[in-house]
Amino acid sequence: MTSARPARAASVPEPAPTRRFEALIFDWDHGATSHGPGAEHLGALIEDACAHGLDLAIVSGVVVDELDAELGARPAGPGGLILAAARGCDVFSVDRDGFERAFETAPSIRGVVGLGGFERTRGEPWVMPWLWRCGIAPEQVLLAGGRDSMVAVLQDQIARRRAGELPIVAEDPSWTLAAEGIGPRLERAHESLLTVADGVLGTRGSVIVPHSSGDPAVLMSGIYARAGSGSHLLAAPRWHTVSVGDQVRPPIGRVLDLRAGVLRQEIDSAEGPIEVLLFSSLARPGVAVLRARGPVPGPGLAGALEPPPGVAYEQGERDGVTWMRTRGRPASIVAALHERVRGRHPTRVLDRVASYEGTTTGPADDSRALRRLRGARKSGFDALLAEHRRAWAARWADADVLIEGDPELQRATRVALFHLMSSVADADEAAVGARGLTGRAYRGHVFWDSDVYVLPFLAATHPAAARAMLEYRVRRLPAALRAARAAGRAGARFPWESARSGEDVTPERLRDHRGELVPVLTGELEEHIVADVAWAAACYTEWTGDHTFAGAEGLELIVQTARWWASRIELDRDGRGHLRGVIGPDEYHVRVDDNAFTNVMARWNLRRAAAVGAGRADGPERRRWLELADAIVDGYDPQTGVYEQFAGFHALEPLLIAEFAPQRPVAADMLLGHERVSAAQVLKQADVLMLHYLVPDEVAAGSLEPNLDFYEPRTAHGSTLSPGVHAALLARTAHLERALEMLRLTARIDLDDIGDNTGGGLHLAAMGSVWRALAFGFAGLRPAGDALAIDPVLAPGWEALELRVRFRGSRVHLRVEPDKVTASADPPAYVLDRDSRRIKLGPVPRTVQSASTRRSSK
Repeated sequence: MTSARPARAASVPEPAPTRRFEALIFDWDHGATSHGPGAEHLGALIEDACAHGLDLAIVSGVVVDELDAELGARPAGPGGLILAAARGCDVFSVDRDGFERAFETAPSIRGVVGLGGFERTRGEPWVMPWLWRCGIAPEQVLLAGGRDSMVAVLQDQIARRRAGELPIVAEDPSWTLAAEGIGPRLERAHESLLTVADGVLGTRGSVIVPHSSGDPAVLMSGIYARAGSGSHLLAAPRWHTVSVGDQVRPPIGRVLDLRAGVLRQEIDSAEGPIEVLLFSSLARPGVAVLRARGPVPGPGLAGALEPPPGVAYEQGERDGVTWMRTRGRPASIVAALHERVRGRHPTRVLDRVASYEGTTTGPADDSRALRRLRGARKSGFDALLAEHRRAWAARWADADVLIEGDPELQRATRVALFHLMSSVADADEAAVGARGLTGRAYRGHVFWDSDVYVLPFLAATHPAAARAMLEYRVRRLPAALRAARAAGRAGARFPWESARSGEDVTPERLRDHRGELVPVLTGELEEHIVADVAWAAACYTEWTGDHTFAGAEGLELIVQTARWWASRIELDRDGRGHLRGVIGPDEYHVRVDDNAFTNVMARWNLRRAAAVGAGRADGPERRRWLELADAIVDGYDPQTGVYEQFAGFHALEPLLIAEFAPQRPVAADMLLGHERVSAAQVLKQADVLMLHYLVPDEVAAGSLEPNLDFYEPRTAHGSTLSPGVHAALLARTAHLERALEMLRLTARIDLDDIGDNTGGGLHLAAMGSVWRALAFGFAGLRPAGDALAIDPVLAPGWEALELRVRFRGSRVHLRVEPDKVTASADPPAYVLDRDSRRIKLGPVPRTVQSASTRRSSK
């Protein structure tokens, strides 16, 4: 970052800035006492600057009425105007209707660029947090002193916007992710990592010039082509490719600004450098925006939209807009695009706006796409960018995690949170596939991954998105009811892999690493998905307190899944309940009896339904659920404290994969062969341990540590879902060095392309497990009725851990330091500390735990 210049007196304006800034802060009282040239039109100039997306703050010692009268500005946006009157004692926001008081005190202005003799004032703490809430980083802010310089600086910045100059990307490495060049081995992984998405539309982070190494796909959430096991996300028309000839050469640089949700590209062509900024609007989901500056093609729409390979499409032009529709039996996606080129060669400016509409049945509605496009065109690039940045700033304000003392983990965590937020819509329904909107692996199908690993983060930070995920399950409950009836059972049987209809779309066969076709049994046998859906509904309700959902759709999910288990459990002669012929999360062992995870999750489901289902099930049915819950076996041995993973597991070969393959993760089935692994005590991923992760109140007290000791050395971590679970549970047992090791591994899965499959899309569930390891594992955050339980520990080397969550309508901020734990809540909320003391939090942070109560690492 660049520091502000030292303050100095100056009676004449400094030279104009040399680049575009996103916000300007002026010291109104500094310098000359008379207005310079053009100052009489200052109000109109301020309004024009705000109309171009600039955010302005003016600091003065006079009272606000006098300052407002001198300026005479009534901006209508999208940029904002702040008046810090009385040297920052009174801070007001100004719009077309006048001014009103705003903001509370906040941090300082460190890191901004200084121009002129700006004197540090009491206005600083008010101004910078406002700009941060607008999505503007310190490097994008200019400080200027003097009224005379104000006119020149405003005119300069307006002129730069009219000339199409692009904003810089902030330099803070904890908020950026960069890729240099185009390499055939890593390009597709880079495209996944640099994806920009808005929850509805995802655009992979491809270089905008065509090349053969990548997969420049555009995807829409929940729009599946075909039916059955062959269903897959329908590829959308590509909007972000620009032809600049064949003379593109290194260097090619791409930087993803996680804070603002924009991807900047710099391309060196034979005719000169090309700068590009593109984003998928979080403020207007389904709208994508691109600006390119340099030797770009002249006017013309030819080739502005490109059809994806192998997909049927139709296209045309209408009133200066090009459109294209891809078709996928019966789904379709239509894209409408407007392109404007201005300037003279070799420095032209290309502005492109695209709007998408998708449907699962019949032709997509091009009129809706066109209406949305017209609205975006009317706003223009700078307004679209400003509102997009604000939308991202609002999301980060509720979800950011700060890890002081570990910069690499800090950035990796923000990469994970960025993609979790951008992959899930917050309206209607959200079909969240295993790779989100970043790639086409697993065909975009929805697994338990999303319910168990992605939804908790959203329930605790952006409840609307979690609710949209549950709406996907609610709308497919009829299909789950039909599936249960087809199996001769009651209730609802959700599918292992789900797409458009809610019917099971798990492939019957797949090719293994030797190229041989092998049967896929997960769709038939991995039944714990039924309880996982119920758990997701309960998780959302516990975090949000959404009583409307809990008493209607959520209740129906929990009751109907309980009815499935009630009809599925088999009682033996001794009255013990069994679930035979299943697959647990482990997946190395198939068609086993009494998998502990499946049985205990079924038990939890039955008990939960009995507790909340009075309005949906009668007394005898609920009593029956409780009887079955008490009867089902769980494999627990009170002598050892260990749950047997499934009946007969302890009789298998006692092979410790940690000794056989010290470097994990490892695909044990490929290393040792499928037959040996299936006959050995080797796990693909956490299985029994998942119970302590999801339903810790449903397992025996004190059983976490013995199960960790027993199962961790037997776990190959062959699934990306496994390390994050272990990180959380190791933190809960204060094995902090090992927990941190597993957390770092989880956070680097896609950044390092550990499984050599990031090119197919990012592992969204693993990213969700990063957040949960921090929130549940290290911070000890967990809903406990109408209070939020907190029980934090700090990893070795961390100076502090901060989390922001939303709990039952309150924004809770937790900070963990070596000597204390502080927290605040706005509006007020209750927390439970480690000793179960009930503490009321308010907007002012208070200490909730001292160093004397901290738990030490083992």
